Amino acid sequence: MKKLKKEDIKQEVFDLYDDYAHNRIEKRQFVKKLSMYAVGGITVPALLSFVLPNYEDSIVVPKDDERLDSEYITYESPRGGEMIRGLLSKPKDAKENLPGIVIVHENRGLNPYIEDVARRAALEGFITLAPDALTPLGGYPGNDDGGRALQKKLDKNDMLEDFIAAYEYLNSHEACTGKIGVVGFCFGGWISNMMAVKIPTLSAAVPYYGRQPSEEDIVHINAPLMIHNGGLDKRVNEGWPAYEKGLKEHNKQYEAYVYPEVNHGFHNNTTPRYDKAAADLSWRRTMDFFTKKLANSTK
Repeated sequence: MKKLKKEDIKQEVFDLYDDYAHNRIEKRQFVKKLSMYAVGGITVPALLSFVLPNYEDSIVVPKDDERLDSEYITYESPRGGEMIRGLLSKPKDAKENLPGIVIVHENRGLNPYIEDVARRAALEGFITLAPDALTPLGGYPGNDDGGRALQKKLDKNDMLEDFIAAYEYLNSHEACTGKIGVVGFCFGGWISNMMAVKIPTLSAAVPYYGRQPSEEDIVHINAPLMIHNGGLDKRVNEGWPAYEKGLKEHNKQYEAYVYPEVNHGFHNNTTPRYDKAAADLSWRRTMDFFTKKLANSTK
């Protein structure tokens, strides 16, 4: 069987995967349409295996990394006392309180990639909390198809309230300075934008390729923003001009970066949409941004 490389894959396949990953087509349709690109020795199973996430071989910071204290905690949802599970991580050798970052998952729950991102951020000198919005339905089920199916059953605004509660948990944590930011990916990008709208005391927000808030919500943003988008991401980018116009009109503090010729999900190193150059640059920018914006303690 031919070993596939990213350059073997047509852009239409990445666009097709984007439709599938965002519930615009069912898996059966996805596989059927994928067959159109199974040519020149490339089989449908090979294409399917290539585009789907590979978590096992993509972890950057292991679960048992000796430099970190990581544990699963629960905190109370504001919606009727439901407990939400999340991964709390911080450097083991921290001598002082640390600024905090809420890490927000995509549309499939707290999968291994997002847990890994939370540990990566903790190693940069932060206390991080990566909640699982699927907790009320049993949590991330161990695969993304199941995770997407569960997340479709939840109201996005209810999930937003649970991520806001994660901010409150960090804010009251004895190891946190009270300076807290949020970074999120895809669905988590929208959550990051909306936490900037909803939390007047949020210190920074970094949405990666996330849907934008409404025009009337922009006026409520206090937190400085750093926005990352992929140049090939037509779905998200169509909302950017109006968002930028609103940010400028209301004199909001923001930085925005578009990474040319990369897809939605370019930071996610578990799928071939990953672009190492764009991911590394955007992550360095993000960590430097948080270091600057979360520097001053309020406790």
